[in-house]
This record gives sequence, structure tokens and C-alpha cells, in this order.
Amino acid sequence: MRSVKTASVVALVGALALAGCSSDDGDAGSGSGESSGSVDATIEFQTGLAVDDTEAQALKELAAQYEADHEGVTIDLVPAGEDYEANMKVRLAADDAPDIWNTHGWSVLRYGEFLLPLQDQPWADDVIPSLETTMVTADGEIFAMPTNIDISGIIYNADVLKDAGVDPAGIDSWDDFAAAADKVNSDTVSPVYIGGKPLSAAVADRVVSGTFNDNQLTEMTDGTFVSSAYQEMLDIIHSWGEAGYINPDYSSASRDDMAKALAQGQAAFEFGPSLLFDNALSFNPDVNLGFIPMPSNTGGPKYLVGGERTAFGVSKSSENTEVATDFVNFLAENVTDLAAASSSPPGLTTGTMDLGPIQPSFDEWVTEANTPVVPYFDRVYLPNGSWDAMQVTTDSVITEQASTADATEQMKTTFDNLYGQTK
Repeated sequence: MRSVKTASVVALVGALALAGCSSDDGDAGSGSGESSGSVDATIEFQTGLAVDDTEAQALKELAAQYEADHEGVTIDLVPAGEDYEANMKVRLAADDAPDIWNTHGWSVLRYGEFLLPLQDQPWADDVIPSLETTMVTADGEIFAMPTNIDISGIIYNADVLKDAGVDPAGIDSWDDFAAAADKVNSDTVSPVYIGGKPLSAAVADRVVSGTFNDNQLTEMTDGTFVSSAYQEMLDIIHSWGEAGYINPDYSSASRDDMAKALAQGQAAFEFGPSLLFDNALSFNPDVNLGFIPMPSNTGGPKYLVGGERTAFGVSKSSENTEVATDFVNFLAENVTDLAAASSSPPGLTTGTMDLGPIQPSFDEWVTEANTPVVPYFDRVYLPNGSWDAMQVTTDSVITEQASTADATEQMKTTFDNLYGQTK
């Protein structure tokens, strides 16, 4: 793995240990919550969160507090609709951006041109170091305030593994993973549960960082698609299908089904965002979960995958940029509460954390083992717009509609076309 694209979490953990520290809040626009006089403004805030999401509930409470302290200000919290990402694309294309929106991992590559630069805000120097690769531009610009970070590897149900006699800490290679999958495979447990085509790319995006070496990553950055490394990733996933590891209802499964299967002991391993922990716990608060690092095929160390999860940016075309920015700064001052609501590490070093049932995994692999954290592959090494192709190619291999070689060629064509558009 490419060392310049991996972020050691020593700085992350050390910074979190300084909990309670905060930036100077005496400057104007710090979002301190103190009333600054009557200002008539309605701020449209596209949260990107479901209405019953615990993060959304935390936002609701903080918005009410801010409104009480700022006469005339209304924070209009809009929950995510049927397809939040597609809706945002349409609105931005129509020059109809909300005042604030959740950038869901794409504050720079997808939304940067529409957002107000925020690197001069009080919290900007407190962004967790592991987010710098994907959230801070080469010029030092940052376009969103991260309330939490997404650090994940291979998610597992600890009770399922224990019953099968599997020690997750002993999984150091994909051969070890296959041996563990063989032990848990049964009529009632799927070794690998994937929530259908939409979640297939989430699997690929995690496995693929372990099939590219440093030189190949450099080639990708320079615009040359490395077919052999991409196909190696697809070969690994295809082998799971051949071995009967993937859930039989794959084609009809959803993210909710993933969470339910994990919560109910019907899945041993899953690959996806740390949001899966929250979802599973909502179905079964007593489920025993954990995560382990991803194996690498390149001779490099095992790794975790991390990056921007929930982050809020301000539209540079907003008629109320001062109020919107002040509210984002207010949220930054309350980052501990927002992170706790998502059961995820905070995105700012000024926040503290309590990860509940996954705290032991975090302590073991992040705090103690100092496992390298690599950014999401698609956000660094693939041109914008590649996600759909990664999804299609991975799904086609899982469903046996294409060979790994043909799927790789399809991905290469997409890469070449999209990369050419950026030149």
C-alpha cells in the first residue's frame, strides 16, 4: 500500500486523548450559541439522514437550542429522501443548492466547487489527521466540517464466530478468512452477507486496497488503470461466490437486511460502512459485534479503511452564508454529542468518544495495534463517477453474469473515459 496515502492513527488517538480542548471561541462567527441579535433567516439543511436516525435526533435538539439563542433564525432540517445523492446532483445542476448539506464522503471531489471554503473557521485545525487525504485539498482548503469518521474493516458477529470456534484476531490472510468462512457456513448462517448490487461496491472498495502495491497506486494516480490488481480483487470476491459463502438472497437483499442478519446471527462477516454497527444495534441492542483489519495481498500490513462519513458544508451561493457558517461552527462545538449519536469516532480532535460494543475492537486495532488506515479507494484513485461502474462490475461477477477478466475490462473502459474527461 502506498505510504503517502495511509494515515497512521497514532495522531488520531493521541488527539482524542486531549478531549475537552477547544478552539478559541471569542471571535465572531464561532457559533458559541450566544444570541447575536435578531436576524431573520431560514436555513435549509439537507441532513442526508433518515428522520428516525439517532444522528438526526441529535441534530434536531441542537437546532432547537441554536434557534432559542438566535432570535429570527430557523434551521429547517430536511431528512434524506428516496435517493439523497441523486437529488443533490439535480439540485446543484439547477443552481438550487440548500444552505447546508451533508457531503457524505464527497466534500472535495464531488461538492467542492459548490461549497464555501471553511479552512479559516475555528475548528478547521482540529480535523482528525486520517481525514486529511480526502477532505483537505493540496491548497489547504476544506469544504465541510466532519462530525464523525468512518473507520471499518471486516465487521463480524462475535457470537457466531465463537460458536464456530473462530478467533477473528487470527485472520491474517484471505486463506485464513476462507478457513473461518468454512467453519461458520451453515443453513442458517451466511459467512459473507452482502445487501445486493448497491452494496457490492462497498465490498470491492475495501478489498481492493489490499491488491494494489505502491507502484500500481502511483500508476492509477497518473491515469493508468492497473487491470491485474483490479481483477485480483474481483477474483477474491468471485471465489466467495463459488464456495457458497455469499447469502442466497443476495440479489434481493438491502442494507437493512444486512443489519438484521448481523443482529440476528444470520451473518458472520460483512463489509461496509461503520453505519452498519448502528443499524444492527437498532435491531438488537444486545448483539455482540466487532471488526478486524483487512488482509493485504501485496505483502503490506493489514489495514483499516476510513474517511469522511457525516460532514456538513455551506453553499457558497447561499444568501445566508454567515448564519449557515455560524450554525456549522456551533455543531463543531458539539461534535462529541453528534459523534456519540452515530456510535463513531468524532471527526474533530476536540471531541471525545464512546463507541459502546465496538470499543474493544477500536482499542485493539486502532489504539494498541496502530493499524494503518487507508482512504476509500474510489475517492483517491478512481475518477469521479466511477462508483456505478465498480458496483456493476462487482455485481456481475457475484451473479456470474461476467468473468472477472471481462468485468475488469469494463471497469478499465470506464476509468479511461472518465479520466480523459478530467484532462
